[in-house]
Amino acid sequence: MTDKPNSPEARDIAYHLHPYTNAKKHLEAGPLIIDRGEGVHVYDNNGKQYIEGMAGLWSVALGFNEKRLVKAATEQMEKLPYYHTFTHKSHGPVIELSEKLIGMAPVPMSKAFFTNSGSEAIDTALKLIWYRSNALGKPEKKKIIVRNRAYHGVTIAGACLTSLPANHKSFDLIVPNVLRMTAPHHWREAMPGESEEDFATRLAKELEDTILAEGPETIAAFFGEPVQGAGGVVVPPATYWEKVQAVLNKYDILLVADEVICGFGRTGTMFGSTTYDIKPDIMVMSKQLSSSYLPASALMINDRVFEPIMEESGRIGTLGHGYTASGHPVVAAVALENLKIIEERDLVGNAARMGERLRNGLAALADHPLVGEVRGVGLIAAVELVTDKANKTALETPGALGALVNAHLQEAGLISRAMADAVAFCPPLIISESEVDDLLARFKTGLDKALAELPREAMPA
Repeated sequence: MTDKPNSPEARDIAYHLHPYTNAKKHLEAGPLIIDRGEGVHVYDNNGKQYIEGMAGLWSVALGFNEKRLVKAATEQMEKLPYYHTFTHKSHGPVIELSEKLIGMAPVPMSKAFFTNSGSEAIDTALKLIWYRSNALGKPEKKKIIVRNRAYHGVTIAGACLTSLPANHKSFDLIVPNVLRMTAPHHWREAMPGESEEDFATRLAKELEDTILAEGPETIAAFFGEPVQGAGGVVVPPATYWEKVQAVLNKYDILLVADEVICGFGRTGTMFGSTTYDIKPDIMVMSKQLSSSYLPASALMINDRVFEPIMEESGRIGTLGHGYTASGHPVVAAVALENLKIIEERDLVGNAARMGERLRNGLAALADHPLVGEVRGVGLIAAVELVTDKANKTALETPGALGALVNAHLQEAGLISRAMADAVAFCPPLIISESEVDDLLARFKTGLDKALAELPREAMPA
């Protein structure tokens, strides 16, 4: 932290309230200021290079200097910098993007609706689900099922569907009747000797038992990330999604696939729903939709969802929901070009290939004293950190080991993210073999430095 009163760091401390940051600690620690980006790398305002191992926030598919996205934004801004999509208005980019997304969907979808962030898209999905229940004459059908460790955003409704303690503490939760199931993390949650398939069967039974106890007629939808992201990159066990969907279908409960992190190649196929043969009624998308060059998000709904909503809006006279920037023309133009590049360059295939290289490299560190579990799929992975492998525990304070390792990774020029005592990896889809190897080397350096810093009493046995 600099003592210069007019430095960027000092001005940031003076004027900026940061998201997901300890505001009190920030007064002393100050910010890491990122000045520019190139490919998978970013550079701070002192010129230090980092591999952006999280693609920003799970999102910059094309890296940090894709000129074609800049060109798409500039050309559209010169032609039509803004128009809205309220009251029967539209424009070319939003029509083209709607058609593109519906055509890409892994299962038949009917309509696309545009928002500005994943959180807003989740809120919109929740509102539309409740609207639909009322349209069907089922006002009691409003309860929502999520999983522990789920992340479904931070808006006032989305935060209620998220199942992470920091998103709830000291905030009021306004959505009633949110039902939380066991996280599908076999390494952490399975019983001794329980196979992945048996674990999945147990979780499906938990789901069905909860539905029956609450009353199927009261439950509207199940929200689930194909792979849980911010909850620790939780990869579902074998047969999990097959068994969960069978239960939901049995009791006429909608399935919402939160593809905000998984969508557009992250899991090694175009969508997480493709990877796990999920057949959602609603798909929520953001992040890699525009590579986060501009705020973009959307949801797609099938006819089962759309038709009652259409009829109800006809009865009322409007669908009273939307945002000033819903389907913004510049955002839509950038998203279209982004998707075109992902397809042209086979970045979904690259994610599968480079993801395998990344996971193999992480697995090679399994004997390291701090590595408990390596998990992942496609180009998203996590390493669970421990000091006691047999008991699967870390330091006495939860998250302390994750924070220590993450700090050493940043010092080594690798930006990761600590989620409790797991560190995540989600680099841009453009990453090359040599850059994966460089990431792994920097990770090993950070791990070793963290190990050397542990007090003797906390050292792994």
